[in-house]
Amino acid sequence: MSGSTGSATGTKTDGRVERGNQTRRLVLGRTMDIASVEGLEGLSLGRIATELRLSKSGVFALFGSKEELQLATIRAAVAVFADRVVTPLKDVPPGARRVRGLCRNWLTYSSDRVFAGGCFFYAVSAEFDARTGPVHDAVARTRQDWNAYMERALSEAQAVGDFAEDLDVEQVAFEVIALMEAANAQSVLLGDTGPYARAERGVVSRLRASATDRGLAAMDDDR
Repeated sequence: MSGSTGSATGTKTDGRVERGNQTRRLVLGRTMDIASVEGLEGLSLGRIATELRLSKSGVFALFGSKEELQLATIRAAVAVFADRVVTPLKDVPPGARRVRGLCRNWLTYSSDRVFAGGCFFYAVSAEFDARTGPVHDAVARTRQDWNAYMERALSEAQAVGDFAEDLDVEQVAFEVIALMEAANAQSVLLGDTGPYARAERGVVSRLRASATDRGLAAMDDDR
């Protein structure tokens, strides 16, 4: 009898947990889109509850505060970004082809409007760049992580002989990221997809300028 009761209790608990997880995913899907357009300050527990027809107490139980909702939204956006930009290249070995793929995936992630306002991190970085506190720190950390990831991809490509030995990894990473973010900003503001093609040409030109014959061949094969 006790074993049966325990099983039933466990089933009920599992059901509540899954419903909570479903609600959490629903909320974060909405908050990511809001934040990419209006910024993280556009989020509130009451607004989300009203828009999604959820109880405010239920949303509060999941997140506890506006700040935690903002932080959870950033974490969710990181997972989406990784899924669209990084994960598709998990089987591509280090080299120029992988670097080229990261840039292409980033431009596609922005141009496809995975987030309604374009690149989520570009939007919230502009909002929180001069502030202090946990949300600023979380946003800054995502930017640092992406810069470091691009630098590492370039360094690995250099190590396998795809880029010149004197490659300034930090400089090249800065330049290609700047080109991609400029395309995102202009496209979102002007409603024009043309900047993505210009950014693509600029990124490829910059990478080819520092590539070895081996690296050029790898990028040519990846067209």
